[in-house]
Amino acid sequence: MNINELSIKSIEYRKTLLEIIYNSGAGHTGGSLSCVDILNVLYNDVLGISPDNFDSIERNRYIQSKGHSVEALYTVLCDKGFFSRSELDTLNKFDSHFIGHPTRKVSGIEHNTGALGHGLSVATGIALAYRIDANPFKVFTLLGDGELSEGSVWEACTTANKYQLDNLYVIVDRNNLQITGDTELVNPIEPLNQKFESFGFSVKEINGHDLGALKENLNGTPFEKDKPNLIIANTIKGKGISFMENIVSWHHRVPTEKEYKLAMSELEKELKKYE
Repeated sequence: MNINELSIKSIEYRKTLLEIIYNSGAGHTGGSLSCVDILNVLYNDVLGISPDNFDSIERNRYIQSKGHSVEALYTVLCDKGFFSRSELDTLNKFDSHFIGHPTRKVSGIEHNTGALGHGLSVATGIALAYRIDANPFKVFTLLGDGELSEGSVWEACTTANKYQLDNLYVIVDRNNLQITGDTELVNPIEPLNQKFESFGFSVKEINGHDLGALKENLNGTPFEKDKPNLIIANTIKGKGISFMENIVSWHHRVPTEKEYKLAMSELEKELKKYE
């Protein structure tokens, strides 16, 4: 997809994820809005994953370690044809498989996640298996910045470094906020780039809402041979909705009817720019 097409997709995805959160009465709104551009580029320009090849070993893989922002992932998977919109609309309803964290009971989900800090370990294991089997495909995983306080993240980093997994692409959704506040006040993680470099990663830092930068850095060859790849994607929590941006209370909050209508109005106005 070109940038214009991807831009339209991002707006449409934001509309959908807000709608399903509003209708279900639960959801991680702010984090879903901060990472949806990343998922947009991954699924529409990089991964090449579809319902037709999902059962194949010969394909790229994606693990959403930041499992609580599952509304963004469900939205994109629905658009890619893994399930119907009517199924998506059952989010958080009784007896629905569409719960608040990724589960393999939902078509298109690679692995159950939700307990933070586990996704990178899973992705590292898959990347190592691909290396052993001489499988040329890549493994991508998305982490939240608050998640980096989990020790298992750094244990996985040592393994990725040991086995020189340059087929592993780790993306950090660096929106600077977690459920209890600013990440640097809750448990400081900076200097983030230097920390990952010290664990043997090749690090790039980009604007996580710049679709062109995401396309450029998620496609192509490894950043450096024999080094796992790390992208610090600087994002804005609640991106795209003026009154949600950089507000920690939107980590897990459902808009009121008035807020929902205002948010949708803002997105409709943004969409008209591309007509």
